[in-house]
Amino acid sequence: MSASLSVRGLEASYGAFKVLHGLDFEIAEGSVTTLLGANGAGKTTTLRALCGMIRRSGTIEFDGRSIARMKTEDIVRLGIAHVPEGRGTFTSLTVEENLQLGAMTRRGGDNIAQDIDRIYSFFPRLKERAAQQAGTLSGGEQQMLAIGRALMLRPRLMLLDEPSFGLAPLIVRELFAILADIRANMGVSMLLVEQNATMALELADQAYLIETGSIALSGSAAEIRDNDSVRNSYLGY
Repeated sequence: MSASLSVRGLEASYGAFKVLHGLDFEIAEGSVTTLLGANGAGKTTTLRALCGMIRRSGTIEFDGRSIARMKTEDIVRLGIAHVPEGRGTFTSLTVEENLQLGAMTRRGGDNIAQDIDRIYSFFPRLKERAAQQAGTLSGGEQQMLAIGRALMLRPRLMLLDEPSFGLAPLIVRELFAILADIRANMGVSMLLVEQNATMALELADQAYLIETGSIALSGSAAEIRDNDSVRNSYLGY
């Protein structure tokens, strides 16, 4: 079951350097929201702040419950899965062992095999490589594995950081089609950070544009896509 997220006045810092300056945004239950912006705008920092990975302040409510003071492991147990940029698979383990690790923080170990089969239904290529070491996979396959491992948590909200990074355009389109399928079939809410603004806006319901740690623009994905400044700066037409 998915859940909603409400963020008010989110600030975050690396040491004395403040990166986020009072962000306000929401993610509706079962929806996809994208954060757009240039490199260094604060998009990745936003995901890290939500997960409790860096010092932050403000109000963060997940399905009506405050998580602003929770530790990362407690946030994960609530059903928030973070897929960081760079994929982060365990390269010496097989594909299936990576998926099994994704279920470690779940309460109870029931139906793990059934869930792995479901992941394979989304990513048939992973099933073909179930016994293969993750480090020998292509970049696209490693990204699929990272998403699949996050899904093994049975998340209610997925935080996706640059899933298209370093991938060929054809693989990117395939990956985003799978994300749309996951959203349709599992109802998982998603917060997507993505440099490929065109693909992100095709998938998303809602969009926020971040500039130097502040929300510069927000609206439906269609409204943001039709905005002249966004088209010129991020969509290339």
